[in-house]
Amino acid sequence: MLNAALLLLLQTLGLILFFNRYIANVAVKILRKSVFDDADYSFEPTVTVVVPMFNEGAGIRATLDSLLALEYPRDKLEIIVIDDCSTDDSYRHAQAVARRSGGRLSVLRNPRNMGKRRSINRAVLTSSAEIIISVDSDVIVDKAAVRHLVARFTKPEIAAVGGKVDIGNKHDNWLTRMQAVKYWYSYHQIKTLEWSFQLVACLSGCLTAYRRSVLLELHPVLERRQFCGVQIKYGEDRFLTRQIIKAGYLTTMTLDAVCWTQAPSKFADYLSQQLRWRRSYIIDCFGGLTHMWRLNPIIGIHYFSLCGFVVAYPALLMSSIIHGTLFSLLTRQVVIAAVLGLVYHWKARRLKLDVVHPLALVPAALVVPVLYALMTPLAFFTLDSGSWETRDHDEVEPADDEWVTNEAGVVLEPMTSVASAPVTSVATAAAVTVVAATAQVASATGRFELPAA
Repeated sequence: MLNAALLLLLQTLGLILFFNRYIANVAVKILRKSVFDDADYSFEPTVTVVVPMFNEGAGIRATLDSLLALEYPRDKLEIIVIDDCSTDDSYRHAQAVARRSGGRLSVLRNPRNMGKRRSINRAVLTSSAEIIISVDSDVIVDKAAVRHLVARFTKPEIAAVGGKVDIGNKHDNWLTRMQAVKYWYSYHQIKTLEWSFQLVACLSGCLTAYRRSVLLELHPVLERRQFCGVQIKYGEDRFLTRQIIKAGYLTTMTLDAVCWTQAPSKFADYLSQQLRWRRSYIIDCFGGLTHMWRLNPIIGIHYFSLCGFVVAYPALLMSSIIHGTLFSLLTRQVVIAAVLGLVYHWKARRLKLDVVHPLALVPAALVVPVLYALMTPLAFFTLDSGSWETRDHDEVEPADDEWVTNEAGVVLEPMTSVASAPVTSVATAAAVTVVAATAQVASATGRFELPAA
């Protein structure tokens, strides 16, 4: 009886998700076509590309070289690398690239370990640009990416625009090929429904552009992120996107702005990554209970169906093992994965993309049960665990006297931290002026707004 009830629940949730991802998205692409095509390439705001870094080694050079090759007016673009006290030679490599950048690239170094989110926040306070673009330290960015991102800020309500993340090592082995197909579906299918309403729930920090004024407005929330009184140090991309939506702004994306990341090629590394992502997703489901239902009802149903699936699927797996029906469940999943792989191969080839074998997704039919049966329960019991996203690095909580709060209640880091960090081209005096002006506006209005240029 229990197995039948779980199967019915999972089938219901699965049908909702399948409809939203693979049927409804066709309808919205037709009915809301203008949303997907909306762009203004005459819009050229000032842009700061922020690259938080920890123990990236020589690999940071490739990322920074791709950013220096960006096709965007040089007088409107700056690049800030912020090193979170790396214990290897990352900082030296970043400085070497900065020295030959002609003043276009600056390198900051935190006075102590602060974590990825606080590193980005610090760079945001230092910048005076209208748009902040977050780029992970292990990605290669297409030279036209910035122009494609900023062109999607077609109205003031749009606060964030995400790019497409592709896999650079997709042909390494069966694991990277499988992930390549999953990434393709994530951007070309799964996010389409949210995209059509400009309420994309998760924009990747690999390549996403934000209005700086909105990041300043959300600064206190981002600095003091907690869950049930416990400091949360992972899944900052998903958390930030949801906070932007919660504040009443729109989030969208574009497939034209592309970057490439290196997917885990070892199964142990892949499981570690998925555990972090699963913790992030669970926390996000809890966090979204208070407000996601207030959004467009279609998006609300989609969001909570995904959350329900995360809980129901592990229970079904356990019940299937007990009742001896696991083999039939896995067989159905293999068939579904094979069909989805064939569809991916056909569509990706039509788009003239670099494709992997059409059956590359089939291993996911066996990997997914492992992820849900092991990773989901483990994630539930380790929600208080944290590291520097993909690396074994704990953040350090600042002492209370290390923070300054303005009259609007916004927590700001002391500018002495910025002044004490090595900076190659960003003037500390200018940074102080920008933050002071922003604080004055916030004090007067109760809301952060970007000071006029």
